[in-house]
Amino acid sequence: MKFKGTEDYVATEDLTIAVNAAVTLERPLLIKGEPGTGKTELAKQVARGLGLHMIEWNIKSTTKAQQGLYEYDAVSRLRDSQLGEEKVHDVKNYIRKGKLWQAFEAEKKVVLLIDEVDKADIEFPNDLLQELDKMEFFVYETGETIVAKQRPIVIITSNNEKELPDAFLRRCFFHYIRFPDEDTLRQIVKVHHPGIKDALLTTALTQFFELREQPGIKKKPSTSEVLDWLKLLLAEDLTSEDIRREGANALPKLHGALLKNEQDVHLFERLAFMARSNR
Repeated sequence: MKFKGTEDYVATEDLTIAVNAAVTLERPLLIKGEPGTGKTELAKQVARGLGLHMIEWNIKSTTKAQQGLYEYDAVSRLRDSQLGEEKVHDVKNYIRKGKLWQAFEAEKKVVLLIDEVDKADIEFPNDLLQELDKMEFFVYETGETIVAKQRPIVIITSNNEKELPDAFLRRCFFHYIRFPDEDTLRQIVKVHHPGIKDALLTTALTQFFELREQPGIKKKPSTSEVLDWLKLLLAEDLTSEDIRREGANALPKLHGALLKNEQDVHLFERLAFMARSNR
């Protein structure tokens, strides 16, 4: 079972090595990288490339590890007991299976995505150590132990918003998705926009990288944002001449797809003003 990328996802050699190493070691693959570099999409494409079903667990600031295993609805059981419902005698009727339980009981191997693990409380990763290690957990309400029928391929993403515990990191295979260089980004764009003209793409990518590398920029535009920007340029049927900037520091056309806060817009407006003043 080897991942080689898909026709819709450009996977660099070091990324495919990381995925296959995690699969071989049967350890969770921890993927870090700035937002918009395709971490979540990687899990989807690994599932697609290997022909596996994917189970996705999106983590929020309020998510608890227990929710990934199961939740017991004691309130509904109490209400049903007051109403004289027959199903109240079977506690299993009030157990809601979490994403890990779903992955463990799957008859065939699946890809389990734990997305943006760093959004949760700092203890969240540690609370899952035993379950991810042993691939089993105990259900106290029913007295049964749930054991994985097939060990899932676990992919965990992080935006580096919080430091993850050392004990958790030791159990993962780690890979950092670096921002793609211009050649790789060109390949990614052509997967999503196969008909784009080389002249337009070259001019657009030159402007994009100048924007990313501008000193003082607060939020650098990501891969997903350049794809959105190019989609707009193509929708407007713009050419390389249409998007060529008058001054080196002028704002690109449709820059709202790239710059996502007022500080960065004001930065480039000031630079454009200075460039005009110096002419």
